[in-house]
Amino acid sequence: MLTLRPFLPLRNAVVRARIAWWNRFWGMDIHPTARISLKAHLDKTHPKGIHIGSCTTVTFGVAILAHDMARRMRRDTVIGKDCFIGAHSIILPGVTVGDGSIVAAGSVVNRDVPPGCIVAGNPAKVIREGIRTVPYGVLAEHFEAGRAAEARDPGSTRS
Repeated sequence: MLTLRPFLPLRNAVVRARIAWWNRFWGMDIHPTARISLKAHLDKTHPKGIHIGSCTTVTFGVAILAHDMARRMRRDTVIGKDCFIGAHSIILPGVTVGDGSIVAAGSVVNRDVPPGCIVAGNPAKVIREGIRTVPYGVLAEHFEAGRAAEARDPGSTRS
């Protein structure tokens, strides 16, 4: 069976290089610890309007916009720290996703997301409040449950 694990350091280096490129040459504000999929789409029409916080995950197919040509507007779009943006979500211009929030897959976010919330749907609505995340938008309760399971069975391997 072919494993891609040996290529993970190369992929991580490419992701870090892309973030440095976006920051330096496009003028975006992306924290170096953010994880951004190679298939995510960041707005290059108004790149200085893109702001992504530390330890945030942006998955594949996500579109983060900072302009709307139909309404002739350019707005800053801010993703906080420790957030998770699910696959194929769209973050519209001028939206702020609060720290520690999760955007479910396929959501269209057209309004600000409060900190510590999960939003889902089109348009995205708050479906759960008062959540706590650890870095990269992992729910703290699941992270702690996984650590407890590893402590009970240290010989188990994760696949």
